[in-house]
Amino acid sequence: MRIYYSIDDFSPVKNAVVTSGTFDGVHVGHKKILSRLTEIARKINGETVVITFWPHPRLVLYPDDTQLRLLNTFEEKAELLKGQGVNHLLRIPFTKEFSQLSSEQFITKILVEKIGTKKLVIGYDHHFGKNREGSFEQLKLNGPKYGFEVEEIPRQDIDNIAVSSTKIRKSIEAADLATANHLLGQPYTLSGRVVKGDQLGRQLGYPTANIEIDSIYKLVPADGIYAVQVRHANAVYQGALYIGNRPTVNGTRKVIEVNIFNFAREIYGETLTVEFHAFIRHDKKLDSLDALKNQIALDKEHVLQSFK
Repeated sequence: MRIYYSIDDFSPVKNAVVTSGTFDGVHVGHKKILSRLTEIARKINGETVVITFWPHPRLVLYPDDTQLRLLNTFEEKAELLKGQGVNHLLRIPFTKEFSQLSSEQFITKILVEKIGTKKLVIGYDHHFGKNREGSFEQLKLNGPKYGFEVEEIPRQDIDNIAVSSTKIRKSIEAADLATANHLLGQPYTLSGRVVKGDQLGRQLGYPTANIEIDSIYKLVPADGIYAVQVRHANAVYQGALYIGNRPTVNGTRKVIEVNIFNFAREIYGETLTVEFHAFIRHDKKLDSLDALKNQIALDKEHVLQSFK
């Protein structure tokens, strides 16, 4: 998959089959669109093009809204799209100026002139252009005039729950991993660099890797203990991950730390990718370090059982 960080870097491709959107999470609804994209490209001997925007439009249009957290960093999103077989990923910088582009200008300047769109595939209720004025109806009306066809994927329901990035975010914030992972179609992940902590876990006999997340906009799941799989240097390990401010030792800041099972390497400064598989319990304050040690042992057993 080729990645373009500016519209100026892109040149029209043969029989471009195109879709656009933020694709936060690359969830099962997105995958239906991407699957259709690939199917059409195969039939017409074309290439798939995904247009996405960075930063997320809401971060630009509503800068005072500090609550928005994203399911993916751009790098995570790109990796997921690559896994779906996308040929070209075009990242358009989303600015205030770009947000003023009319739907007509978006069609003519980007879809037609820069990409050479042959067929456009969009999701249910997709809108684009200034004030979201563009619609499927407008695309269908203008498509023949500009030489491309347009197809809308119907609204996707998974077990009668409409798939959306917002629903997935709320599930993760509520520690409802079963729902979140079902709608994503894969475990929720986060990546970060291993940094030094105060080594309390090591004192208790359960050394942990403290993870520092690179992006302040990345959604961190609810406080508590999770059963996770940890990817490091092309190997995968099971582990118990903790998110919280460590109330038993009167901690004052939130940490993310993982006890990686059957792993004893020093990996400070290296990157870990964590897949969230199951929620074990909420965070709680315990009476002593001995009680904390006993609880960690129980948590580990629960994590191992969850993987069975």
